[in-house]
Amino acid sequence: MKALTYHGAMDVRVDNVPDPVLQRDDDILLKVTATAICGSDLHMYRGKIPAMHSGDILGHEFMGEVVDVGKGVTTLARGDRVVVPFVIACGSCFFCDMQLFSACETTNPDRGTIMNKKSLRSGAALFGFSHMYGGIPGGQAEYVRVPKANVGPIKIPHNLADEQVLFLSDILPTGYQAVLNTGVQRGGSLAIFGAGPVGLMAAAAARMLGIERIFMVDHNQYRLDFAVQTYGVVPFNFDDGDAADFILQAMDGRGVDGVVDAVGFEAKGSKLETILTDLKLEGSSGKALRQCIAAVRRGGMVSVPGVYAGFIHGFLFGDVFEKGIGFKAGQTHVQQHMPTLLEAIDAGKLHPNAIISHRMKLRDAAAGYSMFDKKEDDCRKVVLTP
Repeated sequence: MKALTYHGAMDVRVDNVPDPVLQRDDDILLKVTATAICGSDLHMYRGKIPAMHSGDILGHEFMGEVVDVGKGVTTLARGDRVVVPFVIACGSCFFCDMQLFSACETTNPDRGTIMNKKSLRSGAALFGFSHMYGGIPGGQAEYVRVPKANVGPIKIPHNLADEQVLFLSDILPTGYQAVLNTGVQRGGSLAIFGAGPVGLMAAAAARMLGIERIFMVDHNQYRLDFAVQTYGVVPFNFDDGDAADFILQAMDGRGVDGVVDAVGFEAKGSKLETILTDLKLEGSSGKALRQCIAAVRRGGMVSVPGVYAGFIHGFLFGDVFEKGIGFKAGQTHVQQHMPTLLEAIDAGKLHPNAIISHRMKLRDAAAGYSMFDKKEDDCRKVVLTP
């Protein structure tokens, strides 16, 4: 089969690779009908994620048709059309029993990016995302093996097109959980740092949940313009000054009820942060987090769906304490949110496909990565089909 494979920083290729096969009784084989390039795929593309091996198959946003099932699969059958969550969870461990699927402690033998050597248990394995997260082949391919198929893949009704539901695999539940984690109630205020796919899905979720005032911050004007037109946000361009100051002034000096950091560790940092990163003394830029801490009101919550790793310079924890704010972060418990969001899509309350800007064939995936990385042609989101 053909699949998009990793060969080093800025080097991905569509190669011929062996077809996947069933390995365990609860596996399924999926014929991929649609997949997408995610913002977190760019971290690997840029060489920012360790433990990548040449030939690894990328991609964690995908859906398709079930073509084979293991003898232990009880929830799906050949011919079913499903969306697959990017988190691989067993459904029965300590954390899965609490619906904390991304904390599943049985599917990943590694410890992810945790630096504390006392943390012996792993989080969940992820599709197409480094051997720190299990090294599971991803879905930017013609076919994919899906482990733990009784826990996660969700059947899609025939009345919904692939593009309407594809983002149930990651960015829609990620944006939705990010907003829920802020605790902002109907009629409240929210700031979203980052107008990439996750930030846009957070804006869509916030509107659906009745949040009244939404600020959105980014340094790509075309993304901000789209967010204004589609979600009615109050925009601010990073390049125009201090975003937190702008938000504070607009909110009578108090700040917003909650903040979403959808930027993560590749935020444009200071010269000092750049030097520290180059010297491997810092793993992430803290600029976005510092802005979030400044922009949220006292007693508010900062939600972090953006990827972080390692040490952060200038975290300003004294300000966190002084303002009495909280943080909620981490990978998304996708399986927990998929049914609710599928129902909202079916009812016409969410239109996640609105963010798609480019449609390409799988054979052109390398060009899609380059375009998305360089923000060419006002690229917001690329969907690939075999």
